Amino acid sequence: MTKKALICGSVAYDTIMVFGDRFRNHILPDKIHMLNVSFLVPQLRREFGGCAGNIAYNLKLLGDVGYPMATVGKDFGPYAEWMRKNGVPADYVKLIESEHTAQAFITTDLDNNQITAFHPGAMQQSHLNRVTDAKDIAIGIVAPDGRDGMIQHANGFADAGVPFIFDPGQALPLFDAKDLKRFVEQATWVAANEYEWQVIQQRTGWTESDVTQLTEALIVTKGAEGSTIHTKGGPVHIPCAKAHKVVDPTGCGDAYRAGLIHGLLHGLDWPTTGRIASLMGAIKIETLGTQNHTFSAAQFQQRLAEV
Repeated sequence: MTKKALICGSVAYDTIMVFGDRFRNHILPDKIHMLNVSFLVPQLRREFGGCAGNIAYNLKLLGDVGYPMATVGKDFGPYAEWMRKNGVPADYVKLIESEHTAQAFITTDLDNNQITAFHPGAMQQSHLNRVTDAKDIAIGIVAPDGRDGMIQHANGFADAGVPFIFDPGQALPLFDAKDLKRFVEQATWVAANEYEWQVIQQRTGWTESDVTQLTEALIVTKGAEGSTIHTKGGPVHIPCAKAHKVVDPTGCGDAYRAGLIHGLLHGLDWPTTGRIASLMGAIKIETLGTQNHTFSAAQFQQRLAEV
């Protein structure tokens, strides 16, 4: 039987606009207390995103089954069709008719500075989804989502004895030291980028050794410097897979996490799992958006052998 992953996290629209100038040319430093500006953005694209959606899409590319568990709003129709078209199941995506689907509005200038407004919408109701509603789940992940939902889903995995990854990501500011310690104690694995891991260390006072005594591994990604998988047997250093071109880093972390889940589902060792995850990030960075890259199984295996 195919092993299934339950991916608790956000499903969101990303509306990305490009301002053909520099913000600093239009924002007067001595007038920021009375800011009233307008930016003409001739370039606009709308992408399907959110951590749960991104991870599930990447898992599908790897030939696995990942079920997003998320709450969405009345405008979910186009995203639902995208998921259906790409073979991503929506069994545990709950529609909240009174809300909009979570969405980010991002304006970028010529210096790659960004001004972002994020509307959480239905994501704030993520606690309405329950892990116990999903059956025959081999592995889970608690990715960025509504605060109450993340806490409830971690409790659900722990109570059900389902191994899961704790991945706080951009939701990290929502949790204090007590919360973070509880998440780590419940999780089987912890994943964070280098900055997020520093924040976790500062808040909990815990070291890599402390976390690996409580979990099977702490995975820390470091961008172009690769990643380190801390285990009870010591650190495993994973090199950064070389990208053919760097186009858009958005969603690379989610692609990496899909690689982790793939390796864990198939019982692969950490050096292999880490390299698959690293290559997934490299493939994603070569394409605009978080769910526009694609490859066949043969193409992936060939490229994995090359790197």
